[in-house]
Amino acid sequence: MSENRILDNISSPSDIKNLSENDLYELADEIRTVLIETVSQNGGHLASNLGVVELTLAIHKVFDMPNDKIVWDVGHQAYTHKIITGRKDKIHTIRKENGLSGFPKRSESPYDHFDTGHSSTSISAAFGISCAADITKDSHYTIAVIGDGALSGGLAFEGLNNAGRYKKNFIIILNDNKMSISKNVGSMAKYLTKTRIKPSYLDAKSRVQTFLEKIPVVGNSLANTVRKLKDWVRDEFFGHRNNIFEQIGFTYYGPFDGHNIPQLVTALKAAKRRKGPVLVHVCTKKGKGYEFAEKNPKDFHGISSFDIDTGEPKSSAKGYSYIFGQYLCKLAEKDKNICAITAAMSSGTGLEGFAKNYKDRFFDVGIAEEHAVTFAGGLAAGEVIPVFAVYSTFLQRAYDQILHDAALQNLHVVLAIDRSGIVGEDGETHQGIFDVAFLNTIPNVTIYAPSSFKELELMLDKAIYDTKGTVAVRYPRGSESYLPDNFEPSAEPYTLYGDIDSDDLVITYGRTFSDVCLARDEIDRKVCILKLNRIKPVSEKAFEIALNYKRVFFFEEGIKSGGVGEKFGFALYQSGFRGKYHLTAIENYVTQSTTRSALHKCGLDTESIKLKLEIRNEE
Repeated sequence: MSENRILDNISSPSDIKNLSENDLYELADEIRTVLIETVSQNGGHLASNLGVVELTLAIHKVFDMPNDKIVWDVGHQAYTHKIITGRKDKIHTIRKENGLSGFPKRSESPYDHFDTGHSSTSISAAFGISCAADITKDSHYTIAVIGDGALSGGLAFEGLNNAGRYKKNFIIILNDNKMSISKNVGSMAKYLTKTRIKPSYLDAKSRVQTFLEKIPVVGNSLANTVRKLKDWVRDEFFGHRNNIFEQIGFTYYGPFDGHNIPQLVTALKAAKRRKGPVLVHVCTKKGKGYEFAEKNPKDFHGISSFDIDTGEPKSSAKGYSYIFGQYLCKLAEKDKNICAITAAMSSGTGLEGFAKNYKDRFFDVGIAEEHAVTFAGGLAAGEVIPVFAVYSTFLQRAYDQILHDAALQNLHVVLAIDRSGIVGEDGETHQGIFDVAFLNTIPNVTIYAPSSFKELELMLDKAIYDTKGTVAVRYPRGSESYLPDNFEPSAEPYTLYGDIDSDDLVITYGRTFSDVCLARDEIDRKVCILKLNRIKPVSEKAFEIALNYKRVFFFEEGIKSGGVGEKFGFALYQSGFRGKYHLTAIENYVTQSTTRSALHKCGLDTESIKLKLEIRNEE
């Protein structure tokens, strides 16, 4: 790499203010090289970051950060923003333990104004920041950057609806790359492809309006007259009479080439001059500048470490998502009533095969988890079998819909909860540690937790055909873990393994069963393991078994408050248990690190479990 990089002289956004057009493009190329090299080593979000390099540079050239405030929707596309806001020397630590977060983080930098990680939040958050500035008399511009995929989320529409009715300065940049994780679907995606207006017209319009308003006495009146005239011209010649953004109160500018820096700078300057809420529509190419990412943006959305020369991931082991997708296709081949639903995550949840083979029974609803659950309820009411595959962290959004639109009506909706438990480097916003606790509060919900690929298949069968009401099957990210040679997969409510006549009983479920077995093998005494396969409701027989032991240890890869272990301990003592009960579960949000490191910090890896069993035995 060249020793005379422009990037080496960039320590803050002020350093790009006076760069020439050619220098900005050269800087964009240098940043792309850094992004590709970094993500190839650390994993992370590549395609989305490659697509917004020029847009990020243009934003920081036009606006005065951190006085002006920017909120990145989701935030996985903010790597360039981090590089030019004083963090380039730490970019190699992104997503690593104690390193830079893969998302904006207020505690990390004064240039990050709102913690993000989930989709569709930027408009509401940025508008709140803008209103706060009015209250505190703080003069600045507030910008929300949102993708067209995120715009399909209901919260984004709520934010648009609220912001559009106020006549205050507020700027939304719509980054239209025709992608979320899977290809965008739905009416909004189709609508955006039809929305067109000439940038030259918009820039001229803004200059004329500013000039007219400065004319003494008659300026404002004349400007209003001209504004009505230009609205007529725009509607007649550019077809914007029914522009949804204009209709709800925004001035619409665009679409612009999201990789044309001079055009972007002109558009953003025009947005600054315009009074009231403005939406700037830019079109970008996801994966821009890296051939493999351009050809397969969904594969390079969130990716593990990979070989730069080939684009191939360094690890290709099949995981739970793959097994789930394959087995659901096998079931769907025999049963025409099985439907699959995804919220813009067909590849991430293993449903690509289902989408290809059973198009009439596959539904990608876009980034709309709330809608997905209620839609599934409607399918179930229509007497088919909906299976909604969703990451645990994103299912949190649909709590009300699970409660009212599925469980309350005792509808047979199947939730395939992917990425349950700790997921590692994506950090606090993506850990799947809350689903058990919030589902535990809802009647008519059954939860299964497999510990192996075979159990995932058995429990899917159980969920689809043998369980009434709303039912969840939750499974972790990645491949299956160690299992004892004599272990027999089961979908029965529980499995007893080990030395039944021991004084010590260890209770667990899911992936943690592997670490418990490894710990048991390394200690010098007998231990019995009660593996819960159905974790809600827990079998009454499991409680009866636990009453027979002097010491009961519960290890749970989930949040402690409201979890299975907490409820089990309470019920155990209510049943007259007089022994010792020790619960180890997750106490708080889990920060970014490898999954194994996070499990160790939470006391849920093999060594930690072994240590707790040995110490407690001495009591």
